[in-house]
Amino acid sequence: MSKNIADQFVEILVKTGVKRIYAVTGDSLNFLNDAIKREGSIKWIHVRHEEVGAFAAAAEAELEGLAVCAGSSGPGHVHLINGLYEANRGNVPVLAIASTCESSEFGTSYFQETNTIKLFDDCSVYNQIATTPEQAPRMLQAALQHAISQKGVAVLGMPGDLFEADSVKNISSDLVFKTNPRIIPSEEETNWIAEHLNSGKKVAIYCGIGASEAHSEVIALAEKLKAPIGYSFRGKMGIQYSNHYEVGMTGLLGLPSAFKAMHEADVILLLGTDFPYVKFMPVDKIIIQIDDKPERLGRRAQLTRGFAGKIKDSLIGLLPLIKINDDRKFLEKQLEFYQTVKNNLRSYVEDKGKENHISPEFVAETLNIKANKDTIFTVDTGMCCVWGARYLQATGERKLLGSFSHGTMANAMPMAIGAQLSNPDKQVIALCGDGGLSMLLGDIATIKQYNLPIKIIVFNNRSLGMVKLEMEVNGIPDNETDMINPDFGLLAQAFGIKGINVTDPEKVEEAIDDALQTNGPVLVNVFTDPNALAMPPKVGWDQMKGMGIAMTRMMLDGNFKEVADTISSNYRHIKEIL
Repeated sequence: MSKNIADQFVEILVKTGVKRIYAVTGDSLNFLNDAIKREGSIKWIHVRHEEVGAFAAAAEAELEGLAVCAGSSGPGHVHLINGLYEANRGNVPVLAIASTCESSEFGTSYFQETNTIKLFDDCSVYNQIATTPEQAPRMLQAALQHAISQKGVAVLGMPGDLFEADSVKNISSDLVFKTNPRIIPSEEETNWIAEHLNSGKKVAIYCGIGASEAHSEVIALAEKLKAPIGYSFRGKMGIQYSNHYEVGMTGLLGLPSAFKAMHEADVILLLGTDFPYVKFMPVDKIIIQIDDKPERLGRRAQLTRGFAGKIKDSLIGLLPLIKINDDRKFLEKQLEFYQTVKNNLRSYVEDKGKENHISPEFVAETLNIKANKDTIFTVDTGMCCVWGARYLQATGERKLLGSFSHGTMANAMPMAIGAQLSNPDKQVIALCGDGGLSMLLGDIATIKQYNLPIKIIVFNNRSLGMVKLEMEVNGIPDNETDMINPDFGLLAQAFGIKGINVTDPEKVEEAIDDALQTNGPVLVNVFTDPNALAMPPKVGWDQMKGMGIAMTRMMLDGNFKEVADTISSNYRHIKEIL
């Protein structure tokens, strides 16, 4: 039997190290599916929704360096979009195979026809469609090379009839090259950075995920400069552990301590971060930025100067030029305030809540204590991000995945699928909101089908909690944010996995212990306090006024109990603001 292009594709994917493809099979993907089955090295993961497949691929790619998903014809393409946006904005290498209708039908509004070039243009670093046997292997190699080298999504459109066609010898390489160049600022630039860091002024360091591989170098720099270290959400797990200089996160989910350190410093050094919230950045400081993607320089802050470089490489060259600062006053002041902030966070944990109103902070802290030192956590966008950011602690081995750039709901459970499949021996815990889980609930069946021992912890506050807070701080009484949920514990059992409902705060630890000790998938449905809020590190007068207006309107509408419950659940936040 002659080799077809589907066989040729599989050979190239195997050489590249691909272990699995996340997809819903059918139509124009069937020949690829068959080739994968016959070859035997790659596993076809049958997700229930292509969006889940794209999220799973994004998680696997972040952990392992490359992953593949696929969608067949128009509906399958469109379903991939949300997860591919997440992967591309998160700078993780994903190949998306978008199989199309037969090439002879292009441009005829054929059944399920989509224009893949237009569709994926905004969420990819490579986006082409092959139409001849000669193009197919060359484009596949190019797509993989772009995904890995540019750290993003590569989309390859493939007509179904092309997969079936006889292959031809590839005139270019079948290999994909994973490079690791050394990128550093020039000698003049390095000397300039050293001069400004050695100026004797107060320095604060802020790290993103790009600094994660430079943990020891960042600590060494902070030790010399006596500089507090803040970090982004994605940078947390790579920077927080074994770090006597850390002052937490800033941003919408962050803590006042990191915000304070950056605003009281004279010089701020941004390392490997694309922190998006410009309003949290000071504007009257010397701000220096180093990033391996120089197109990012200056788009988030009013830089004094920006430099292209990998953080580890750049700091290795910089450290010998840095003088030791013996003045610890600025650092000690920031660390003392950070300890006060951490003590305040403990108060939310110590108050476990009450029946059906369990403190979400207590749940997150319990997970933090009981999880393994190398657990992979995934968090849904919204309140779960807040609890994860504030209570899950780094160990140097833990990983934390979420939709930190695209900010989509429903990502935690699908990402857990990709994390568990690519790391079968590690504990994977998904912190899911009830709103997020409801969106893609069907793929619990995927977890059951492959018997993935994922632990799904549902923070069931019966509302879209973050949206509710957003409305209230804008002076708008929340509307249509409440949710009437199914019994998630019972639903889990219907899917064939263990389901546990928790309404009593005294039962939380027992339920989590039970889940973590179970050899297989478990869903723990925790009824958390729907009125628990999460204030950002800097609360402005407009936000305070907005919250007051919203509470007043709610009382005028007769919603006295909800106002009282909100105040009762958040009295510590209110005390901080006042």
